[in-house]
Amino acid sequence: MIMKSVPNMFTLGNLFLGIIAILMAIDGQYSHAAIMVIVAMLLDGLDGRVARALNAQSEFGKELDSLSDVISFGVAPAVIMYFVALQSASPALAWTVTAIFPMCGALRLARFNVVGGAAGYFTGLPIPAAGGVLATLSLFHEDISLFSMAVATLLLSYLMVSSLKYPNFKRVGLPKKAVWIAPLVVIGAVVVAVQFSDQLSKLIFVPLVLYAVYGMKHNIQAIARKRRAKRRHAEDSSSYRHSER
Repeated sequence: MIMKSVPNMFTLGNLFLGIIAILMAIDGQYSHAAIMVIVAMLLDGLDGRVARALNAQSEFGKELDSLSDVISFGVAPAVIMYFVALQSASPALAWTVTAIFPMCGALRLARFNVVGGAAGYFTGLPIPAAGGVLATLSLFHEDISLFSMAVATLLLSYLMVSSLKYPNFKRVGLPKKAVWIAPLVVIGAVVVAVQFSDQLSKLIFVPLVLYAVYGMKHNIQAIARKRRAKRRHAEDSSSYRHSER
């Protein structure tokens, strides 16, 4: 029974950090709030791997993971962005943009639970990645305009509910012997993250953005390939008709 509960403890840790991130954002500790979201991403990446390593996968754990993700990577990053930048806009705009992000995140998770994705890929930007980008992006509020922040929030919201394909790294397994080392890794990550919250958050922003952009780039390339194929097919058909004459 205890073994079956271990993955859920990681999931609850993810939820706990999401709630702490919200409280820190309200308290004005934006860098620490963002880093809590990042560490929650680490826990979110571990719970499924731990469940598979211990053969403790369950529908309960799947639902708990989705509910936790809505808070940690939907509500928490949106709240951070609101307090950092959006609240200086008109209330109607600020509240709408803030609400849309977790709503799209919830839709993304519901679709994933029902439909899933292609083998090796997620359909739509995963909510942990979107939340990580939004939380760390907020730390650049002094260098980025309010309009750009709002547009970025809406773009990330769209990417979550889009049909773009993103690589699924969650299938990378975790050896059973390493399960008991995972809590030490998390504790070490929290200590380092709190000590260097501002620098680490901004550093992690880069790979997260690259991952988000990957889906758009990959999709544009796929569309371009399809158009070239259609053009070649049309040209071949035209050449065939001319030769028949």
